[in-house]
Amino acid sequence: MSLSNTPRSERLHIAIFGRRNAGKSSLINALTGQDIALVSPVKGTTTDPVYKAMELLPLGPVVLIDTAGLDDEGELGELRRKRTLEVLNKTDVAILVVDGSAGIGEFEEYMVGMLKKQGMPIVGVINKADQSTIPAEVIAAYGKRWGIPIVEVSSATGRGIEELKEAIIKAAQVEENQDCIVRDLISPGDFVVLVVPIDKSAPKGRLILPQQQTIRDILDGKAMAVVTQEDRLRATLEGLKVKPRLVITDSQVFHKVAADTPPDIPLTSFSILFARYKGDLRELVRGARAVGQLKDGDRVLIAEACTHHRQDDDIARVKIPRWLAQKTGRNLKLDFASGMDFPDNLNEYSLVIHCGGCMLNRKEMQNRIRRVVDAGVPIVNYGVFIAYVQGILDRALQPFKGQI
Repeated sequence: MSLSNTPRSERLHIAIFGRRNAGKSSLINALTGQDIALVSPVKGTTTDPVYKAMELLPLGPVVLIDTAGLDDEGELGELRRKRTLEVLNKTDVAILVVDGSAGIGEFEEYMVGMLKKQGMPIVGVINKADQSTIPAEVIAAYGKRWGIPIVEVSSATGRGIEELKEAIIKAAQVEENQDCIVRDLISPGDFVVLVVPIDKSAPKGRLILPQQQTIRDILDGKAMAVVTQEDRLRATLEGLKVKPRLVITDSQVFHKVAADTPPDIPLTSFSILFARYKGDLRELVRGARAVGQLKDGDRVLIAEACTHHRQDDDIARVKIPRWLAQKTGRNLKLDFASGMDFPDNLNEYSLVIHCGGCMLNRKEMQNRIRRVVDAGVPIVNYGVFIAYVQGILDRALQPFKGQI
């Protein structure tokens, strides 16, 4: 997969925050070398977050996010502020922009505190350095007090842009094991069998994103990926001269694949791998155990991070409700959410069942899990839920023994 085709969900998210007219849009244009954000001396020009994918070596593919000023005012300004605050949920590295011609004040103090509360790395920028009235010793003092690097930049002249990129790279420091989907479970030379159903829900002419990413991760681990369909699994296993290290299946055919995979071959699903890769597998397993505690009248939220054409046997609207009814025998109230909308009234639910989150970055998926848990509600993802209701969760978790 080329850098230009890397999905947004797999890119490091770098968001730019600050007052209106601090030069955030000019800064993103200077960082990308393109006029992608509208620049104007009128305050509040940026209304909705603007996303730009680029490459920032040695980090690789990233996405830069330009946001509206958090000091916006009025009814419309409050809506812009809300959109900006939503960006925090997916931000891996924050850039706090200060207008060098205006100085540092209480607003910047507030912003640093808010960003630190989110637990994200922060890089400070004194923009409009060619017009700055802030003495160097004052900048150094704020950097020391806040515990963050501060770079003086002029978006107009290009001064400090390379130094800012270096500061972002240093602040990011992505852990190597964070980009591991399955590599840590296999060894070079292993065979891994992937079961990929091709039915009316499968995208025409391609594989879905988790399948693509898992294959790439297997290849990066110097192992061999063998892809088959559920009705050819037995023949595939019999045709291999060596026992595969692992079988990975689409969750929707979990039951058949479990029946056709010998018990001495470890088995799991793409969705369970992604529960660990992007979320919190231990927490999601706890959520699965809560399914059996549901009572008549309980509300359950079924949430998907993407929007797609509904199929006759849609997993969210048809299959999961059917499995819930069969497993619990309860009369439950079901709500549905899709896309970027995620409700605020989470404490009104007894359970949240979330998709695998392939369209969300790790930060946003973990943020959703945290919000649900903070509301005192159990959460499970599709793959863990399906394995549980089909009675094969313990087997599907065996590859992760010691991790949960």
